[in-house]
Amino acid sequence: MRRAAPALATLAPLMWLTGCGSDADHNDADVEFATAMIEHHAQAIQMANFTIGRDGLDPQIAGLAEQIRVDQTEEIDTMSAWLEEWGEPVPETGFATGDGHTHSEDSGSDDHGDMPGMASGADMDALAEAPDAEFEEQWLATMLEHHEGAVAMAEEVADAGESPEVEELAESIKADQQAEIEEMTSWLDET
Repeated sequence: MRRAAPALATLAPLMWLTGCGSDADHNDADVEFATAMIEHHAQAIQMANFTIGRDGLDPQIAGLAEQIRVDQTEEIDTMSAWLEEWGEPVPETGFATGDGHTHSEDSGSDDHGDMPGMASGADMDALAEAPDAEFEEQWLATMLEHHEGAVAMAEEVADAGESPEVEELAESIKADQQAEIEEMTSWLDET
C-alpha cells in the first residue's frame, strides 16, 4: 500500500496540469468566447475564400487571405477541442477543418446577435459578387471591420474569462489581428 502513495502523488500534479476532470479552469465567458469566435473565424475564412480565383488580385491580399485561412482554421480546431473537453456543444459552421468538424460556408447570416465585426448576409453576398475592380477595396474594408470585432472579443474575454489557455489564445488573436489591421489600413490608404 505504501508504494501506491508515491505513484498517486506523482500523478496528482500531472492531472492538475492537464485539467483532467476539472471545471475550475474555465467559466461561462470562456465558453461563450470559444463558441462565438468559432463562428467569427468561420466567416473570416469564408471571406478569405472569396479571393480564390480572382483575376489580378494583389499578391499581398492573396497572401493575407491564405494566412487567415491557415491561422483561423487552426484556432477553430483548438477552440472546438476545448468545447468538447468542457462538455459544451461545438458550433457546426459547414467547412471541414483539421479537427474533423464540419463548418458551414453559410457564415453570412444575419443571426449573429451582437457579435462585433460580423458582416451581414447582404454584405457577404455583395462581397462575393463584387466585380474584380471593386473587390480588393471592399474586401479590405469588410475584413478590417471583422478583425476589429475579433480584437474587441479578445479584450472582453481577457477581462472576464478564467482559462489561461483561452487568455493566451485571445492575446494571440488580438496581437495577430491588430498587426493585420495595420497592414490592411496601409493598403487601403494606397488605393
